[in-house]
Amino acid sequence: MPTVVVYCTTHCPYCTRAKALLDKKGVEYNEINLDVQPDKRVEMESLSGRTSVPQIFIDDFHVGGFDDMVDLDMDDELDPKLGIA
Repeated sequence: MPTVVVYCTTHCPYCTRAKALLDKKGVEYNEINLDVQPDKRVEMESLSGRTSVPQIFIDDFHVGGFDDMVDLDMDDELDPKLGIA
C-alpha cells in the first residue's frame, strides 16, 4: 500500500470530507493536523505550492485538495493510486 498523507486543520469541512472518503475506501493515512503542528505548514506549502487545506499526497504524488481527489475518483484514477484493485 502506498503512503497517504493528509495535511489538514480541525474545523475544515473539506478536510473532514477528504478523510471520510479515504476511510470509506479503507485506506490508512497519516494525518498532519496543522492546528496541532503549526510548524508543518511550511513543509506542506513547500511540498504542494499551496496554502489551503487539505493537501493530500499519495507517496510522492501530490493529489491536491478534496476536489482534486474527488475528480481523480470520478475518473477512476484514485483507486489505482491507492493500491485498491
